[in-house]
Amino acid sequence: MTSARRQLIDANATPFYHVINRCVRRAFLCGEDKLTGRSYEHRRGWIVDKIKALSAIFCIDICAYAVMSNHYHLVLKIDVDKAKSLTQKDIISRWCQITKGHVVATKYMNGDDLIDGEVMLLDALLSEWYERLSSISWFMRCLNEEIARKANREDECNGAFWEGRFKSQALLDEQALLACMMYVDLNPIRAGIADSVQSSDFTSIQERVNALNPHINSPQLVKTTADNLQPVLSKALAKFDGSTLLSQQTGIPFHFADYLELIDWTGRAIRLDKKGYIDNQRPKLLNELGISPDAWLTSAKEFRRQYSGISGRWDSMCEFKKQHNSGKWCKGKASSQALHP
Repeated sequence: MTSARRQLIDANATPFYHVINRCVRRAFLCGEDKLTGRSYEHRRGWIVDKIKALSAIFCIDICAYAVMSNHYHLVLKIDVDKAKSLTQKDIISRWCQITKGHVVATKYMNGDDLIDGEVMLLDALLSEWYERLSSISWFMRCLNEEIARKANREDECNGAFWEGRFKSQALLDEQALLACMMYVDLNPIRAGIADSVQSSDFTSIQERVNALNPHINSPQLVKTTADNLQPVLSKALAKFDGSTLLSQQTGIPFHFADYLELIDWTGRAIRLDKKGYIDNQRPKLLNELGISPDAWLTSAKEFRRQYSGISGRWDSMCEFKKQHNSGKWCKGKASSQALHP
């Protein structure tokens, strides 16, 4: 049975979520349709541009993304601190970039006097809009509606463009976040449509590597430049802040140089034709988190299938289900215990 979204997304439990949406029709979301020869590659840019624009409006950061031929993956972070810092005018200004707003909000922004009834209405609107600006559901709604409308206009057709509502996974701890980001960033390599992170078009890892230095050609070279490597990116992409505890972080709780080392090592293992993927020394992040290479590689290849709506330590997954009244059964006990020794 389908669970209510409020049972699956709770910023108090974790700010990190993996979301997926898939196209319903045979026609491609993007890429090239080999049957008709028509290219939809430009639609990838639609999605990347839109998620960055929405991130600037919503209190939601993008940790990772990958736009594939008929679906896309996002790893999102609800920025609770940013939401708490919003003033009333910030809330109205941001929300009016998405919708037409309300005449009472316009009067308030213009400095006009409001009667008692209008003040009460404005308070209700502000409370509603404030909640929505931190809502992954509203973020996805704004993203999917615009892409669907543009695609339908281009295809000269009507009807549903997406398979259904987006699927989400709560990422409860560092291991789950790291495994999910790696799964998303390596999607094109795993699918065989790219042979390196540099050639993985429309992915967050390609954007991060390209932002470091246009002259750097491999993650191995990037790793040697600095321990606290931080690419210059758009504000939409969350930064790596170096902490390995979710409770102490303001961005992604790892050093970017360590992440690059791990993604290079993992990508070589996934691509069996890539020489040099087997070595005796595990990447630094695997040692820090105590993850075995075998469990890690399995997770990097099968993360989406290993779990349902939650990923993390087994006891945390069960507690999440209990607190949100979403049943007692959890998928992924063996996978969780392998990733959390």
